[in-house]
Amino acid sequence: MIRWTLIDLAGQRRQKEFFWALKDVSFNIKSGETFGIIGENGSGKSTILKLLSGIILPDEGTVSIQGRISALLELGAGFQPDLTARENIYLNGSIMGLTRAQINTRFDNIVRFSELDKFLDTPIKYFSSGMYMRLGFSIAVHVEPDILLIDEVLAVGDQSFQHKCIDKIRDFKRHGKTIIFVSHDLATVKQLCSRAVWLNNGRIDSRGTADKVIEQYRESIQDHDAGVLAEDYRSIETEMEKRWGGREIEITRVEFFDRSGQSTHQFRTGDMFRIKISFNARHRVSKPVFGIAIHRNDGVHINGPNTKFSGEVTEYINGSGAIWYETDFLPLLPGTYNLTAVVYNYSCDHPYDHHDQMFPFRVLPGCTDEEYGVCFIPGRWKYEGDHGKITS
Repeated sequence: MIRWTLIDLAGQRRQKEFFWALKDVSFNIKSGETFGIIGENGSGKSTILKLLSGIILPDEGTVSIQGRISALLELGAGFQPDLTARENIYLNGSIMGLTRAQINTRFDNIVRFSELDKFLDTPIKYFSSGMYMRLGFSIAVHVEPDILLIDEVLAVGDQSFQHKCIDKIRDFKRHGKTIIFVSHDLATVKQLCSRAVWLNNGRIDSRGTADKVIEQYRESIQDHDAGVLAEDYRSIETEMEKRWGGREIEITRVEFFDRSGQSTHQFRTGDMFRIKISFNARHRVSKPVFGIAIHRNDGVHINGPNTKFSGEVTEYINGSGAIWYETDFLPLLPGTYNLTAVVYNYSCDHPYDHHDQMFPFRVLPGCTDEEYGVCFIPGRWKYEGDHGKITS
């Protein structure tokens, strides 16, 4: 339970409010199991790990643990910023119950795994978040714990080191270690964990196999995101800084449709993807060029087709009408994207109407389990030489 004391602008204390970070949460984890905890920010995931590691004590209930625990929680937790990486290795090792002799036997492996040998005698206050994560993870996995607690910290590492960490976690699994894994990366939770719980506002909404819990969680956030995207779509009329042009032709509406003709803001990888751009020309305009662009929500530019590239420029338009763009196979991997819709003159140096990244849509998992990158490119693998039976 978290207690809040409200203080007004005059510095006067007001009434106390009580907030249960976790309520009626109970589960058992078997020895040697990799267990996932998922949920939105503020749902209580990190609080559970702090309870398990003994950083905080429960107001009600009990926590029972058998074995040595090593925890990788917030970045920099347990580190002294004015000490060097070398000194922090010995400090953390001693906090986890190791003697100096035991730390000495593990020291070279910790340094080798972290790849921070050039910075051993640098005060870690000068480290980047990624370097903090490297050092913290390396120490946590080399103290030979029975139970490893991992919070979302892997997200700050570079991709190469993330893969190295995942391989180490799999090695822990093979050696029968117990792992409790908190992450927003559902694909990694699915790969590593046999069971999971979904926390929502401090309570367990679902428990069971990782596949089942993740699917239920995804369905919930998809319903929520659909509402958010629809709200974003309705609000774009106020974002005039994202729109410019002479308005000789005006784009009056942009809509997304699925294969069945239903309006939607959500698609799956591999779906048919259809866009309808409605327009109105104040007078007859010769050879207008319509186009779109798709950007991922982090700004990565995915593509930018237009009717001139495709050789489909109409001789003229006059009055109201619409133009459709569609593809039978949407190759985008899961994520949130923003669509740009434009109409220009034939030489593409004068905008009639340009709506820049004003139309959001979301892509959900579909025809592939791929998760890295932006696009799914269908391909085939082919073995040569002596090899065993191919399994899925």
